[in-house]
Amino acid sequence: MIESVSAIVFAVLTGIVIIFQACLAAGAPWGAASMGGKYPGKYPSKMRVVAMINMLVLGFIAAIVLSKADVLLPQLKTVATIGIWVVVAFFVLGTVMNTITPSKIERIWAPVAFLQLVTSLIVAIG
Repeated sequence: MIESVSAIVFAVLTGIVIIFQACLAAGAPWGAASMGGKYPGKYPSKMRVVAMINMLVLGFIAAIVLSKADVLLPQLKTVATIGIWVVVAFFVLGTVMNTITPSKIERIWAPVAFLQLVTSLIVAIG
């Protein structure tokens, strides 16, 4: 039960990040809150493509967590068994990077990444 709830919380948080990336890709002037603030304002075209790729990667990551917790996509279970640990490592790094970023506004993502780390770890060890 706790694994399922954790996976759903993880997916909701990841959905928020995907929406943020979609806004960046669509030209929202929020670049200071991403990529260390290297691209303040609207992302240039190349970075908008990166934001779209990030959306796909984050969607796959959410699918791995949901599959591992037996919430959705049972056909990914084999990949999810190993992939969940890649997800956990990814969010260890994400938490650190969002904490130490030179962009003060980007640090708002540190608690989100930390909650994603905790919820993915619960799913991994569950």
